[in-house]
Amino acid sequence: MPSGKSDVPVIEDNRDGTVSVRYSPREEGLHELHVKYNAEHVQGSPFKFHVDSIASGYVTAYGPGLVHGITGEPANFTISTKDAGAGSSTLRGGLSLAVEGSSKAEISCHDNKDGTVSVSYLPTAPGEYKVSVKFAEKHIRGSPYSVKITGEGRKRNQISVGSQSEVSLPGKVTDSDIKSLNASIQAPSGLEEPCFLKKLPNGHLGISFTPREVGEHLVSVKRMGNHIANSPFKINVGEKEVGDASKVKISGKCLSEGQTHKENQFTIDTRDAGYGGLSLSIEGPSKADIQCKDNEDGTLTIGYTPTEPGYYIINLKFADNHVPGSPFTVKVTGEGTNRQTERIKRQREAVPLTEVGSQCRLTFKLPGISPFDLGATVTSPGGVTEAAEIGEVEDGLYGVNFVPKELGVHTVSVKYQEMHIPGSPFQFTVGPLKDGGAHRVHAGGPGLERGEQGMPNEFNVWTREAGAGSLAISVEGPSKAEIDFKDRKDGSCYVSYVVAEPGEYRVGIKFNDKHIPDSPYKVYITPSLGEARKVELAQLPEQGSMPNKAQSLLVCKNGAKGTLDCKFVAPSGAEEDCFTDLLDGDLYSVRFVPKEMGIHYVHIKFNGIHIPGSPFRLRIGKDEADPAAVSVSGKGLESCVSGQKTDFIVDTCNAGAGTLAVTIDGPSKVSMDCTEVEEGYKVRYTPLVPGDYYIAVKYNAYHVVGSPWKVKCTGEAHAEKGTIQESSSVVVETVEKTKSGDKGHHGTIIPKFHSDANKVTSKGLGLKKAHINRQNNFTVNASGAGNNILYVGVYGPKSPCEEVYIKHVGHNNYQVSYKVKERGNHILMVMWGEEHIPGSPFKLDMF
Repeated sequence: MPSGKSDVPVIEDNRDGTVSVRYSPREEGLHELHVKYNAEHVQGSPFKFHVDSIASGYVTAYGPGLVHGITGEPANFTISTKDAGAGSSTLRGGLSLAVEGSSKAEISCHDNKDGTVSVSYLPTAPGEYKVSVKFAEKHIRGSPYSVKITGEGRKRNQISVGSQSEVSLPGKVTDSDIKSLNASIQAPSGLEEPCFLKKLPNGHLGISFTPREVGEHLVSVKRMGNHIANSPFKINVGEKEVGDASKVKISGKCLSEGQTHKENQFTIDTRDAGYGGLSLSIEGPSKADIQCKDNEDGTLTIGYTPTEPGYYIINLKFADNHVPGSPFTVKVTGEGTNRQTERIKRQREAVPLTEVGSQCRLTFKLPGISPFDLGATVTSPGGVTEAAEIGEVEDGLYGVNFVPKELGVHTVSVKYQEMHIPGSPFQFTVGPLKDGGAHRVHAGGPGLERGEQGMPNEFNVWTREAGAGSLAISVEGPSKAEIDFKDRKDGSCYVSYVVAEPGEYRVGIKFNDKHIPDSPYKVYITPSLGEARKVELAQLPEQGSMPNKAQSLLVCKNGAKGTLDCKFVAPSGAEEDCFTDLLDGDLYSVRFVPKEMGIHYVHIKFNGIHIPGSPFRLRIGKDEADPAAVSVSGKGLESCVSGQKTDFIVDTCNAGAGTLAVTIDGPSKVSMDCTEVEEGYKVRYTPLVPGDYYIAVKYNAYHVVGSPWKVKCTGEAHAEKGTIQESSSVVVETVEKTKSGDKGHHGTIIPKFHSDANKVTSKGLGLKKAHINRQNNFTVNASGAGNNILYVGVYGPKSPCEEVYIKHVGHNNYQVSYKVKERGNHILMVMWGEEHIPGSPFKLDMF
C-alpha cells in the first residue's frame, strides 16, 4: 500500500485453470501487487496500480504502462469507465488520450464492452514520458502519469569512490600479521558486515568501514577464528559520522542535459554529509566513460562522456542511499557514431534428461585446428576424473562423449594444446537440472574475441544447463550484421555473423531477456585480410617451456607482397618487439625471449593486419592454475538474509597458484572480504537489499564450474535499491595449497614411494620366539625393495609391548629389537610402507 504496509487480497480458484484476485483498497495512491507462484514472481509482477478515493462516477486507470516500459515494446494500461456512462459512448465522447515524450508513440485503444478500455502505446526512444488521460476535458485522478522508459540493451558504467571512516585500534601490528586477521563490525541494529583492516603509519591496527547507524558498534578482530587480545572493540558512532545522502550537494547543469563526445562535468560536495562511499552509475544508449577527480577539499568533480545521443539515467548514491534527485534523467544531444544493430531471437527447448549409464555428448565448433592437440576429461560429482573420448563429428565440429556413473553436476574440461578452449570448463548435469536461467548459459569462440570484415565470425552458445527459454543474439557496430544460427539439438548452437565494415562491435547474448555472464562482448573486426590471408605460421614453439629462454617461430609469406611486423604481449601487459630474420625466399624466423610465466600473445601482422589466427597463444611455464580443479561451497551460495554476514569457501587445493577474482552483482553493493583458510580462501559478504545476487568466481580469468551462482536474498532493505545492478569485486593472487589428511600436519605431503615389499627378507630368532623381559632380535634387509619406511609393531594379548627399537645400519638394512613383559599370544607385524613383508604377521612363542 502507499503507506508502506502490506495487505492480503482474496484469492479464489475458478476451477477452470484461472484464479481471481479480489481486493478492496483502503488507501488512495500507488499500490504494488505481488503475484508469486512457487515463491517466484509471475511475469510482470509486481504490478502497479493507482487507487482513487473519490466515489464511483469517475474514471480510473491502472497498468504497468503508466509506470515504466521498454523501448520497442508495447506499454499497456487499462481505463475503467464503468460508472461514467455507457462504455462505448465514452470512447466517442468523453475520453481523450495523449502521450508526450522523447519519441512519437503510436496509441491504440480497444473497447472491451464491459466498461473498460485497453490502451497500448509504443515508445521508440528511452526517457521520461507523460501520459494524459482526460474525461470530459478534465484530467482523471493521477493524470498526467510520469512513465520512465528504459532502452533495450542499455550500456552501463559505474564507479565507486570509497570514503570510509578510519579508526585506530590499540596494539601494534606487522604487515604479515594483517594477512592472518579478519574483522567484522556489528551495528546496534544487529547488521553485521566484513570490514577492512590496514596498518596505519604509526604501526597501529586501523579499521575502515562505512558507518550506517548512530550508537555503539562492536568490532570483532579474529585470527583463525579466535578473537585477538581486547577483541571485540567498542566504537561509538556519532550523529555527524553517519553518511546522510540528503545532505550531499550537487552543482552543475550536466545532470539534466549533456552533449556527446565531450566530458560533461558536475560537482559533488559531501562535506556536511558524514562518512560514506559514493557510487555512481550511468546507463543509456552508450557506455559513457566516467572520470572522477578528488579536489581534496571535500568535493569531487565528475565527468562523463557519452558517444550516442538519447536519454541517460544517472544513479548517484552516498552511503548506499540515493542523493536528492537521483536517479537523474539526462537528455544528451549531439552527433552519434551511427552504430547499427541487428538482432535474432530463437526459442530453445529443454534438452531431455540424461540418466546414469546413458551416452552423453557435448559438442563445439573450432575451425582450423588439429584434432590431435585436443583432449577432454570429465570429473564426476564424487571427484573422480576420467579421460573422455573426443571425436570429429563433421568438419571443424567436435563431440566429447562420456558415460556418467552417478547423478549430479559433472565438470567437462576441453583443452587445446593443454589450454582450456573458450567456454571450458563446462558444467554438465546428469539427472534433473538444479536451476536454469541466463546465468547458466556459456558462450565461447573466436567470433567473440576478434573477426574480419566480410568473413563469417563464429562462436558457440551452450544453453543445455539453462533449460527452455528464448535466446537473443545482437550485433551492434559501424555496419549491420548478417547473423546465421544453427541449432545442434543437443543444448548447443552455433552462431556466425558477417559485417561489412571494420571497427569495434558489441555482441550481446541474452537468454529470457537477461544478458548471459560476460555479455555484451567487445569484438574488434579487422579490415579485410587481403595479402595477409596468404601468410601462415609454419611452426609455433612447444607450449610450456621456461622463461628467459629464446623462443622462435617460423612464418611463411607464400608469395604475399608487403611487410611483416611482429610483437608479443606478456601476461603483465608489457609489449616487446620480436627479432625477424629472413631465412630464405619467403620463410622468416621470428625470435623473442619471454621473461614471465603465463599466457603470452604473439601478434603477427602483415601490412598492419593480423594474419589468420593471430594473436597466437603461447604458454610459458607449467600452467598449474586449473580453473576446473577449483570447487566452491558454503551457505553463502545457497541463500542469504540482508544485513547478515554470510560466507563461502573457494577450495583451491590442487588448482595451483593463480588469480582468484570474485564479483557479486545484485540490487545493492555488498561489503565483502576474502581471507586465507587452510583449504583455500573464505569470502564473506553482507547484502544490504533483498533480491537476486549473482556470484561469479573466476580463476585465471576462467569461470570455475558452477559460476555464476544465483543467490536469493530475503529480509528487509538496509539501503536504497538502484535502478540497475551494482557490482562489488575482490581479487586475490593465490598461493599453492594442498590438502592435508591430518589437521596436525599443515599441508605436509607424503612423497610417492615406488617399492615392492615382496623383495624384503628377514631373519633372526626374534621372528619365532620371544623371551620375556629380555631383548629379542632380528634383522630386515630391504636393499632390493625400493624406497619406503619400515614399520614394526608387537601386539600382546592385553596391550602392545613395552618397547620396539629399530636401527638403520645402511643400504636399507635394519636391526630390530623388542622386549615383552607378559605371557600369552603375541603377534609381530613387519611392514614396508603399507604392505606386509613375506611371513608377516609372525606368531610368537613365549619363553
